[in-house]
Amino acid sequence: MRDIRVGTAQFEYRNGDVGYNLGRIRELIRQGVEKGAELVCFPECCIQAYTFVQTFSRQQLWDLAEPVPDGPSVRSLISMAREFGVALGAGLFERSGEQIHNTYVVVSPDGFVARHRKLHTFVSRYLTPGNQFTNFELLGCQWGVLICYDNNLPENVRATTLLGAEIILMPHVTGCLPSTMPGRGTVDPALWHNRHRDPVRLRQELQGPKGRGWLLRWLPTRCWENGVYGVYSNPIGLDEGEVRPGGSLILDPFGEVQQECTELGDQVVVGLLTAEKLSLSSGRRYLRARRPELYGKLVEPGTEPPVTEPGWKLKTDSPGT
Repeated sequence: MRDIRVGTAQFEYRNGDVGYNLGRIRELIRQGVEKGAELVCFPECCIQAYTFVQTFSRQQLWDLAEPVPDGPSVRSLISMAREFGVALGAGLFERSGEQIHNTYVVVSPDGFVARHRKLHTFVSRYLTPGNQFTNFELLGCQWGVLICYDNNLPENVRATTLLGAEIILMPHVTGCLPSTMPGRGTVDPALWHNRHRDPVRLRQELQGPKGRGWLLRWLPTRCWENGVYGVYSNPIGLDEGEVRPGGSLILDPFGEVQQECTELGDQVVVGLLTAEKLSLSSGRRYLRARRPELYGKLVEPGTEPPVTEPGWKLKTDSPGT
């Protein structure tokens, strides 16, 4: 790894409005480059939006999805990368053959670099989960990608790290969701509409156990236990009547928050990721201490098929994901 400046962004996307969403991506790329970013990370499915597809028919979802890498949105991302001389990652629904995927693409001024298909899908029963991890070299660093719920399972982050990742892009759509976890739950949309007159009440909700507080219970641990940088990107604002907390941030290999979006609106922050910090991290020592001969139980096939069941789909009134 070499020292590198990486940006992470948040914005309030519009359902199905690809032109608008790409316009916001372009503006945030511009701002990120002004701050020195060499790569900018955007949220899961931010090109078309995400939660609203839970009521879509298969045909509706198919019509929304695009080919990768030859579809119009990926071509637009590559054009932006060339315009600003920067790499970037963004999420969209992909159609391939007869399947539809929740996909994250990474591009550079040289063109298409990589795609990751979400391993644990649930927003629509018409989505086909990916079946492999994603690792690649870019800008003198080794990268991985895990989308939202993929990061909830420690095995996924560990495997991506063992495959060589030094920096993992972690695009999400999460936070302020119904949950079985005490203290979590949704945020009153009126607080978002009133954010300019009373930002304090909204910040208390977004930064408390429904939003930032919940995230910091577990995501920093993924970085600390593996000695890896995490670049988390999450939308902010209204999403199908619910408030998303944003809070896009960069975690260092010690699990510390290095940079963080704190605005109640669209924002990009940029942090310097150093090779020295990676080499000094506790997690890198833990990787060398592993005893794989003891871990056979972890990879034994289960007796039942895997079930991805986020807490918010349980439709509880109490506040996991």
